[in-house]
Amino acid sequence: MKPLFNIIASAMLFTLLSCTNTRTFFVQNMIDKERSFETVTLTKQFLEVDKLEGLGIKNTETNEYEISQLIDVDGDGIMDEIIFQPNITSYGRTTYKVVSMSKKEQPKAEDLCYSRFVPERTDDYTWENDKVAFRVYGPTAQRLTEENKPNGTLSSGIDAWLKRVSYPIINKWYKETLVDKTGSYHEDTGEGLDNFHVGSSRGVGGSSVKVNDEYYLSKNYTEWRTITTGPLRTSFYLKYADWKAGDNNISQYKVITLDRGSNLSKIEDYITGTDVVSVGLTLHKQEGVVYGDKAKGWISYWEPLDDSEIGTAVVATGDSFINNNTYIVDNKDLCNAFVDLKVTNNKAVYYSGFGWKKAGEFKTKEDWYRYLSDFKTKIDNPLIVKRVK
Repeated sequence: MKPLFNIIASAMLFTLLSCTNTRTFFVQNMIDKERSFETVTLTKQFLEVDKLEGLGIKNTETNEYEISQLIDVDGDGIMDEIIFQPNITSYGRTTYKVVSMSKKEQPKAEDLCYSRFVPERTDDYTWENDKVAFRVYGPTAQRLTEENKPNGTLSSGIDAWLKRVSYPIINKWYKETLVDKTGSYHEDTGEGLDNFHVGSSRGVGGSSVKVNDEYYLSKNYTEWRTITTGPLRTSFYLKYADWKAGDNNISQYKVITLDRGSNLSKIEDYITGTDVVSVGLTLHKQEGVVYGDKAKGWISYWEPLDDSEIGTAVVATGDSFINNNTYIVDNKDLCNAFVDLKVTNNKAVYYSGFGWKKAGEFKTKEDWYRYLSDFKTKIDNPLIVKRVK
């Protein structure tokens, strides 16, 4: 019986090792920069597992669990991705294992990446992480404006909410301002405020289509769907009514993602009817400095804002940066710094966001420029993720 037992034991060990190897992978950094707050996405196909629920990620060197988040991308109730943010040294490589894990073993982490539809403020859609916050405007706000009624906003620009705390502020600010009426998010009591004017401008990374030197804009979003919120990522979908850019018929929707630790939202702009999309930064009073460089792959606007300063930016992905220009007309809200980006297979991908001096991270525009250059280098040299065979 011993030979049979040995054969069975060897087979079980081989099976166990095989299953373990399909769930073991490494993350490698190919550049001379430390990497953190960059999100690694693992799918069921990559891991060769039937489901992701009940799984966690363990660092094989420290033997500690990583903070992770499960994401149902298509809204069918089945988790499609598990994400985490490794810390990888310059030119470093770290091995991880995906293991079964109970909720009790899951590292505790606050849901810093959050977004939601806001019916109590007409129909804003608002999102934030531990660094920044934003909002856009919906169809009710558009209708109120078109009917000359109060509380309306007609804009597909992106508003910036300037926060200087790491904890979530969206629900707190709306509640204090609209429900309890104990304060106003237009006043800074230590957490930040909304003093960033958008109007019909592009705000911080709103898109447009240029035809014969004129920029055409969509109206407010018409549909929304929250994809995920959690400790590492919030992501959501926005649909726009079809619109015209000159004689071009434009159809458009966006998927916007904001990860922990990032000042920039990732915007996946799905658009038909054009080969180029123009992404803008509002110039407000035109008192700031516009900087754009195709070789660097980003544009920025650094300006004074009340008692502080702010830098806004758009960072292109890959070689999608075509050119940039500053557009000045009599209507202040139509004055923007634009970058033209290639639309490939009806999709343009870029990042947009801001850094507020009062938040303490960027004291000068040079600090902001360094952040943008590092950000561009990292997205163009993503972390390599491979299974251990």
